[in-house]
Amino acid sequence: MFIAQCCVEKGESNGVRSRASLKGGPSKRAAPHRFEASEGPRILGPNDGKAVDFGSFGVRFMVWVEESGGGFSLVEHPIPPRTLVAPLHRHANEDEYSYVLEGRMGAQLGDEVVYAEKGDLVFKPRDQWHTFWNAGDGPCRILEIISPRGFEHLFKEMADDPAMTGEAGLALHARYGIEADYESVERLCEEHGLAFPMEE
Repeated sequence: MFIAQCCVEKGESNGVRSRASLKGGPSKRAAPHRFEASEGPRILGPNDGKAVDFGSFGVRFMVWVEESGGGFSLVEHPIPPRTLVAPLHRHANEDEYSYVLEGRMGAQLGDEVVYAEKGDLVFKPRDQWHTFWNAGDGPCRILEIISPRGFEHLFKEMADDPAMTGEAGLALHARYGIEADYESVERLCEEHGLAFPMEE
């Protein structure tokens, strides 16, 4: 796997508060589904949603494909200081948009290296070789908008089977249309002063 071989899950529920749970009653949401106006107000708090830690980055699931009606997915990625998230890779099916919530994100987009600060939005179109990292000494958090949708399920599969490597990992990549340049990790870490925890 290009991202991680182990993870730590935080929380068992999706953490979404519906009108019932905001009033103190139990949420009736068993699984992600399209959110309808008839369900009343919906708020996802800063500590809500299933979260996993893959070492080089984390994932907090915020909007699943099933909840958006298929249009997009939304996850939050906390990234440890001076850490590379993944080797150079590209997606055949999705465009990604990274909005920086906190810290400084570095990214290689094609042959160019860019840096984004709090409030910046970075475009990572499908078929573009790219990767990203925390370029600072403090926390970095980004919102990742994934369109058309569904790539968040790759993270879920990785969390469900942390030991997925070898043929299973390659099959996962093929299923989600990912190509990865594993040889880029050493160069990226050396050039930008980064760590890549799965390599330690």
